[in-house]
Amino acid sequence: MSDEKDRAEPFHSWRPHPWHGLEPGTNPPFEVRAYIEITPFDLVKYEVDKVSGYTIVDRPQRTSAAPPVLYGFVPQTYCDERVRKLTPGAKRADGDPLDICVISERQIERGDILLNTCVIGGIQMIDGGEADDKIIAVLRNDNVWSEAKDISDLPHVMIQRLQHYFSTYKMGPNMTSGVEITATYGREHAAKVVTAAIRDYQDAFGASHRAWEKLEESMMSGGDSGGDAKEGDDG
Repeated sequence: MSDEKDRAEPFHSWRPHPWHGLEPGTNPPFEVRAYIEITPFDLVKYEVDKVSGYTIVDRPQRTSAAPPVLYGFVPQTYCDERVRKLTPGAKRADGDPLDICVISERQIERGDILLNTCVIGGIQMIDGGEADDKIIAVLRNDNVWSEAKDISDLPHVMIQRLQHYFSTYKMGPNMTSGVEITATYGREHAAKVVTAAIRDYQDAFGASHRAWEKLEESMMSGGDSGGDAKEGDDG
């Protein structure tokens, strides 16, 4: 017979969707979870397919620049009107999960993983008129970088490398990218961006997400998910 404690622990009977099925973190907006799509060793742009949740190849990078840090997104975030309002000059937001860059002293050489991180700042970016913020965070409990509490604690060259990568990572055959980096910001403004993206997500997906949670709870408990509806009910 299984131990009572083991049976009491929550678990998923199938893999949750990386964007919709995972929480944004333990203490957002300052401590968030990052789902990693790309590592500093990747010269291919990977991203999560929004429908299936599997990681797919978006495009091989045209330039020789590699991402200087781990790169992914914060689950259950969405860049819409609240995020747009925090970016002067943006016509709209990009309609994607909020991007995050994670700094780690030890090499992490694989994507499709989750990291717990501490937010320290961000890069304000406009891509083709769309707000496309890049939150900067450090790996929680990192032996070196956990000392950094704000973007000002990072070496300036690290910020320059991030800016260079994002200003060139969408460069096309004509050697232009359509990307404009308009500012960098510290921990407090980054927290506003994270909060805005969480609220944008709740506005866009909140009702469907709650329905997904109820379905999951019902299936895990072995309950009926609606088979007893009376004749004539629309369900």
